[in-house]
Amino acid sequence: MGMLALLWAVLAGGGCRSGESTASIPAVSGLEPARYMGQWHEIARLPHSFERGLQRVRAEYRLREDGRIDVHNRGMRGTEPREVRGIAFLKDEQPPYRGELRVSFFRPFYGDYRIIALAPDYRWSVVTSGTRDYLWILSRTPTLPEEELSALLKRCREWGFDVDRLEFPEPAEPES
Repeated sequence: MGMLALLWAVLAGGGCRSGESTASIPAVSGLEPARYMGQWHEIARLPHSFERGLQRVRAEYRLREDGRIDVHNRGMRGTEPREVRGIAFLKDEQPPYRGELRVSFFRPFYGDYRIIALAPDYRWSVVTSGTRDYLWILSRTPTLPEEELSALLKRCREWGFDVDRLEFPEPAEPES
């Protein structure tokens, strides 16, 4: 699990920042943290060694009483479960919140987690880090309707992400 945790730290943006900055892409505004909490399924991602071979990837976010957020990422590599836990906090100290967080899987090192698109009903989300090397399309369900996914991919391409390189992991089974 050590390597997975190290690599998921990069997922949160804590790694090398060699790519083009995402600073020109505004994070969503008016984020309601309590609505963002819960389980998210990974629909698509730009490839990175820390997620190589991972399937059925999910993230779980839980708001803590102190305002911070517990993060639990998990997936499967073959028949072996992989997971890592971290902590996050909103960059804004009070509402209205932007979709900008700092996430750590190895304190004291934190990375950017930027929500750049979010469905009004919080059904799907597009997340990046500080560079265009990182991109995830997340959903509350294991799959997204093709027309919604196509629209999100078009938007990501317009923002300058290399969507031709996206990976689409095998979806997780819905939990009952």
